[in-house]
Amino acid sequence: MDHSDALPFPFTGPGLLEMAPEWAELRRSRPVARVRFVTGDTGWLVTRYEDVRTVLTDPRFSRAAAARPDAPRMRPLAADGASILAMDPPEHTRLHKLVARAFGKKHIERLRPCVEQTTASALDAMAKQGPPADLVAVLCMPLPVAVICQLLGVPYADRERFCHWADVMLSLGSHTPEQVRGARADIARYLAELIEAKRREPAGEDLLATLIDAREAGESLSEHELVVFGVTLLIAGYHTTSSTLANGALQLLRRPEALARLARHPEGVAAAVEEILRFSTAGVNGGTIRVATEDVELGGVLVRAGEAVLPAITSANRDEDVFADADAFDPGREDNPHLAFGLGAHYCLGSQLARLELTVAVEQLVRRFPGLRPAVPEEDLTLTPAVIRNLTALPVTW
Repeated sequence: MDHSDALPFPFTGPGLLEMAPEWAELRRSRPVARVRFVTGDTGWLVTRYEDVRTVLTDPRFSRAAAARPDAPRMRPLAADGASILAMDPPEHTRLHKLVARAFGKKHIERLRPCVEQTTASALDAMAKQGPPADLVAVLCMPLPVAVICQLLGVPYADRERFCHWADVMLSLGSHTPEQVRGARADIARYLAELIEAKRREPAGEDLLATLIDAREAGESLSEHELVVFGVTLLIAGYHTTSSTLANGALQLLRRPEALARLARHPEGVAAAVEEILRFSTAGVNGGTIRVATEDVELGGVLVRAGEAVLPAITSANRDEDVFADADAFDPGREDNPHLAFGLGAHYCLGSQLARLELTVAVEQLVRRFPGLRPAVPEEDLTLTPAVIRNLTALPVTW
C-alpha cells in the first residue's frame, strides 16, 4: 500500500509550548490524516474534537490491539499487555474496579490535608530561601510525587530512583531501546520488592496494600498485573500532573495581569485550572494510539482493520468549532468541555487527584506570591525530550 503521502510525526512547535501549525491546518483540511511515526510505522492522526471523541469511546478502536508486538506503534517498545493502559473491557473493567473507589471524589478529598500541607511546606521553603527559585524543583515535581507516594504507600525517599527510571521509559530518542527495557525491568523489580516487603509486614491502608489484598483474596489479579499496575499508578500519578502544573505556571507568568487577578479573586482558580488542562501541550503525540479491530469510516476516511489511529486530545482541545478563540489562553473561560482526561473506558483514573493538586498549588502560589515573575528570559527555558514534555526548570523571582 502506498503511504507516500504520510506526514512525518510528531510535529515540531515554533516555540516552547506552542503548537505546530500543522495541527490547525489538519483540522481545517485533513482531519483524519496519514502520518509516519519515528518507528517507521504509519497510522491515522485524528485532530478534530468530534472525531477524537468517537475514537475515545468506540470499542472498535482498541488499546489492547495496539499493545500487540506486531501492531504499528510510535515508540520502539510495545506497551506491556498487562498494563491497564493497554487493556480493553472487560479486562480493563476488572482492574479499574479494584482502584476506582480510591480515586473517587470522596476518597481523594481525604488527601486534601496532605496536598495543602505539602504545598505550603514547599512554598515556605521557597520564601525562606528567597529569590530566585526553580518552581519545577521546589513545587511542580515534589508535590505530585509526594502525594502519589502517600496514596500508593511508596517511600518518598526513593523518588530519585523511580523518577529516573520513569524518565528513561518516557524518553523520546535520548535512550536506546535496551536502556528503556532496562528501566522497565528496574522499576518493576523495585515495585515487586516493595510488594513483598508489604506482604511480610502489613502496615497501613495504602493503595498497594489494597491491591495486595485483592490478589490474596483471589480477585483474578495475577502477580505480574499487580506489579505492572503499581508501576503504572506510580508514574501516571505524578508525571503528567507535574508537567501540566509547570506548563500552566508558565502560562500565568506570561500574563501577570491574570496572575494578579487570581490573587485578588481566588474563586477564579477552578476555571483557570480547567484552562491550564485544556491548553497544555505537555503530550508530544497529543494522545495514545489505538488500533482498529474492523474497518471503520471516520471523518470521511476508511480506516482499515489493523491500522493505527491516534486520537489527538491536544488538538481536539484547540478545535475552533468547539472553543471560542481556541488558541487563546483564557483563565476565565466558562464553557470548557476539554478532553484533557480522555473519555470513555480510559477516562483518567486520577482526574480528581490532578484537579485537587493543581487547584491547591495555583491557589497557594498566587496568594503567597502575587508578584511572581520569570527570573530568566523564556528563550533560556528548555523541555525534557520525553513523551510527556516538562520544563527542565522554571526560575522565578518575586
